[in-house]
Amino acid sequence: MDIITGRIQPDAGKIEIGSTIYIGYFDQHSEDLLEALNQNQRVIDYLKDVAEYVTTADGTLISASQMLERFLFPPTQQYAPIHKLSGGEKRRLFLLQVLMSSPNVLILDEPTNDLDVQTLAVLEEYLEGFNGCVIIVSHDRYFLDRSVDKIFAFESEGKVRQYPGNYSLYIDYKREEEAKLAQQMAQTQGKKAESSKVEPSTKKSSSNNKPRRLSNWERREFDQLESQIPQLEAQKAELEKTLYQSPPKNTSEVQALYQTLEALTQEIDTATERWMELAEREF
Repeated sequence: MDIITGRIQPDAGKIEIGSTIYIGYFDQHSEDLLEALNQNQRVIDYLKDVAEYVTTADGTLISASQMLERFLFPPTQQYAPIHKLSGGEKRRLFLLQVLMSSPNVLILDEPTNDLDVQTLAVLEEYLEGFNGCVIIVSHDRYFLDRSVDKIFAFESEGKVRQYPGNYSLYIDYKREEEAKLAQQMAQTQGKKAESSKVEPSTKKSSSNNKPRRLSNWERREFDQLESQIPQLEAQKAELEKTLYQSPPKNTSEVQALYQTLEALTQEIDTATERWMELAEREF
């Protein structure tokens, strides 16, 4: 997050921020900023120094006072000095300062660590109507489920992979992926165990036998597979493009696409394995 916002420079590569991008960053170190403020300043004045109004996605103007009330600061508390606020209330005030700055890219770094349940509920509702991009780092899967529609997962060897849908869909997909990998490993180990049981005499006799040439029916099957596999690969690529670049908003539709992708991948694997089996006898 600090690299995206320019607080830390990357060791390699570069970060390009568009000229129309304005980032709002709610980080985990706002206490120092708040303590450096004029503690005698009134809450409402602190927020008005940022902006008098903020515009919502539907074009509605919300005043600083209305935003304070929406985020659980009653009118009487709005005119209290900042030093009267608790630590949690100061964090909430800092969040409001970020929102009132009208960012079109909002970065939330572990918001559930410092915001209470009531504030998080208000924030979730606010994000539903936020007219911009929201980047969230959080260990709270329930908050992610309610707030995001895309997951960027840091995987092995420093790779970042994109998954459409919320966190629960991501976990479901990873479980299916791991189960499939475990099944493939078990099948491979089973084949190795079977081959190790073959008697040397059997191996010798079989090595002297030339592989049987393809029958006319197998030749037709081989030709069909050669044309079918590229078509299946193209379908898979198109499906992945839909999932990763323009996924449906409905989570059930995303889940259905994942299931279709899983079935298509299995079909490609089966067809490729059969083609290789026939090719060994053909060439």
